[in-house]
Amino acid sequence: MGFLTIIVPFLFVLGVIIFVHEGGHYLMAKAFDVKVLTFSLGFGKKLLSFQRGETEYRIAWLPLGGYVRLGGESPEESTGDPRDFQCKPRWQRVLVYLAGPAMNAVLAVLLVAVVLMLGFGLPFLHEIPPVVGAVEPGSPAAAAGLQPGDEVVAVRGKRVDNWEAVAMAILESPGRPVPLTVERDGKRREVSLVPLMVPKYEIGDAGVYPKVLPSISVVNPGSPAAAAGFRPGDQVRAIDGRALASDLEFVTYIEAHAGKPVQVTVLRDGQLVDLRVTPRDEGGGKGRIGVGLTVAMKLAPWPALVESVRYNWNVASQTVALVGKLLTREMKPQSALHGPIEIANLSGEAARQGFPSLLHLMALVSISIAILNLLPIPVLDGGQIFVLLVESLIRRDLSLRLKEAINMVGLAFIVLLMVSVLFFDVRRNWFPARPAAPGPPAATPGPSPTPLPAR
Repeated sequence: MGFLTIIVPFLFVLGVIIFVHEGGHYLMAKAFDVKVLTFSLGFGKKLLSFQRGETEYRIAWLPLGGYVRLGGESPEESTGDPRDFQCKPRWQRVLVYLAGPAMNAVLAVLLVAVVLMLGFGLPFLHEIPPVVGAVEPGSPAAAAGLQPGDEVVAVRGKRVDNWEAVAMAILESPGRPVPLTVERDGKRREVSLVPLMVPKYEIGDAGVYPKVLPSISVVNPGSPAAAAGFRPGDQVRAIDGRALASDLEFVTYIEAHAGKPVQVTVLRDGQLVDLRVTPRDEGGGKGRIGVGLTVAMKLAPWPALVESVRYNWNVASQTVALVGKLLTREMKPQSALHGPIEIANLSGEAARQGFPSLLHLMALVSISIAILNLLPIPVLDGGQIFVLLVESLIRRDLSLRLKEAINMVGLAFIVLLMVSVLFFDVRRNWFPARPAAPGPPAATPGPSPTPLPAR
């Protein structure tokens, strides 16, 4: 990809997210009549700026964050003016700090809702049953004996009820055994697979994919499918009485039955409907019935909003769990933390795939920034909120010297984090790790990006 095809989507993604984040702080401060001295997109030397009332609006040269500078935000800057930030009640100051991450969460919900209304296939792994749909030949899953149709009932002895638990266990265990309990033909058996390492992200891939059944997206006029009564939105469930494991199995079966009638079972308005259709030979002996397939969800506005809330809640829960796994060393930082270089690459790739993909990535980055900024780390919003809550509990302000020491520790941590993610980005893109074992290229995508903080 060219430089512009990467940098333009990257600036768009971060620019919107930072603007929304800082806009939350700005609007809440204005609501409580706090002086806002500066609204900046970016850090460092300003490139563009203008003055409107008491506020200077600027764009700075380093687009990795932003800030809102409030009048009297620190105790030593306060002049006693009633509009100074330090003169406002603690609950109002908490809400000002909370507004930035809250706006990022709202942005993520709205973006995913838009994507769902457009009909984009999101990886709702928490809603997919833990049933194997496909196994890559020569993969660790094939070596372990997994077969399409196997139901994974437990991972490492812990019961699972969705594919997300299976995927996360594989992703977190490159080169390490993952014990699975699977059920096949009513009998349970224990298997163990050792995921290969995806060199770039240092995560695991086992070559096993879930059972995701397609829906009919298009019915061609005059086609066998149209004559048989197929409708857009029909969810394909079985063919000739055989439950399907994937869309590929459906296509392969149709192609192999040119001129022969088949019975397709679809789910329509909550009811199973049997449709009899004869695939037409359109050359080469391959059958076609004249439909388009999709695994995308396309929802009306209100259902899309509800599903988006559920999706983002799940992403937030996984992100918090990821932080816990980093602290307990269950997952390597280089596997989980993505910095600006990697986010730029992901932005360019998402833009190439289409605008819905770019919106989806923006939502993931936005919810990640919301959670990161809520961590109780000094300098970040969560750290400031934590200090205010402590002061409310002890009913007095902490000493200025103690606050300065806390902020210095927080600043050192943030600098260390920024240096670390940049190091991981450079190594990931120019010096990738070698695979833990020989095998086919891994196909598991990387984890959700965890960007640098915005404040």
